[in-house]
Amino acid sequence: MNVLLTCAGRRGYLVDYFRAALAGRGKVYAANSIAHAPAMVVADGCLVTKSIYDPGYVGQVFEFAKANGVELIVPLLDLELPVLARHKMMFSEAGICVAVSAESVCDICNDKWMTQEFLKTHGFSVVWSSVDLSAAEEAIRKGIVCYPLFVKPRWGMASIGIAVAENDQELRILHGKVRRDLHRSHLHVDSARFGEQDVLIQEAMEGSEYGLDVLNDFSGNYVTTFVKRKGDMRAGETDSAVTVEEPFLLRLGAEISRALRHVGNLDCDVFYDGEDAFILEMNPRFGGGYPFSHLAGANVPLFYISQVEKREVDPSVLRVRPGVYGMKNIVPRVICPPEE
Repeated sequence: MNVLLTCAGRRGYLVDYFRAALAGRGKVYAANSIAHAPAMVVADGCLVTKSIYDPGYVGQVFEFAKANGVELIVPLLDLELPVLARHKMMFSEAGICVAVSAESVCDICNDKWMTQEFLKTHGFSVVWSSVDLSAAEEAIRKGIVCYPLFVKPRWGMASIGIAVAENDQELRILHGKVRRDLHRSHLHVDSARFGEQDVLIQEAMEGSEYGLDVLNDFSGNYVTTFVKRKGDMRAGETDSAVTVEEPFLLRLGAEISRALRHVGNLDCDVFYDGEDAFILEMNPRFGGGYPFSHLAGANVPLFYISQVEKREVDPSVLRVRPGVYGMKNIVPRVICPPEE
């Protein structure tokens, strides 16, 4: 079986994880719009793609997959998920499984305001949020919420445009700045659809931040949850974390799974104070915190492959050892050696 990781970017470690899971039974390809992205360098072959907003993007990925015997496509970028979800049946009819949730699930997770509304509707505890600057200012005056407040894009990813307001003046200035940053970024397509409601104002939470990997099978049925307490953060990703055995958060993962019915892995950020957990956001893909589950014994790439092959996996590959502290490291690499 051959696997294609799309919008692979810096996730070279996922190329390694899938290659190890295949154990010589296939190749791992990477696709990205930047030719020298780290994952492209370490893959068995690569595809330099058009922008995900280009009308030819899906066809380009489809033709590459057919030409290279790809049976499993694993998309890794939030904004790409609904694009591939809309064409999932076309790939399936060609014998290619795209590990992506329904388009409606992708939309709920990509739009952080929609995420909060979905979670509230299903009875989960959420962080106070607003996409209306005037409503936020009124809530502050009434004491419903207080500073500091996060100001960030409604479709935030990798901490793009996130700022912290400490007072009324900063809130107004930063709200305008985040809007301008949005319109200059690749998020401008989504931003344009909602006018001035493209910025999310959110309460800063106390307590420890945890990352959950909530795993479903490819039919949307719950399988398991891996829990990590986050340490350092860098560029919006978890830089270090320790696996923990926390019954409350394990139950929470199962409840999220049943409400959302996502496909495969769900990367979920949660603040937990020992009594209640407040869900910050959900991403239906491999997240930057997955490696810490993998280092502690999980093997979700092997599970993905088994789903395509319709076979059971040893239950041990879906368990993690608690107390495993992991961290990411920067390793420089030569990708274009000089000619002799």
